[in-house]
Amino acid sequence: MPDRQAGPAGPDGPDGPDRPETDAERRRRRAQFLRELNEAKALRDRVQPRRARAARMRQAMRMRTFRW
Repeated sequence: MPDRQAGPAGPDGPDGPDRPETDAERRRRRAQFLRELNEAKALRDRVQPRRARAARMRQAMRMRTFRW
């Protein structure tokens, strides 16, 4: 993606690829991935409204027939 920020030592960071990532870095990467995934799903729903409506109908049917 064009908005990725690579440091001066490259995409692996200044300490190289062998440095273990911290929990905060992992959570930040995961949050970024989930944001991009939701954005992609929203875009797909906008450009394919019939498919999105069919998917909503299928999900509604699953919820109606689910046994608690």
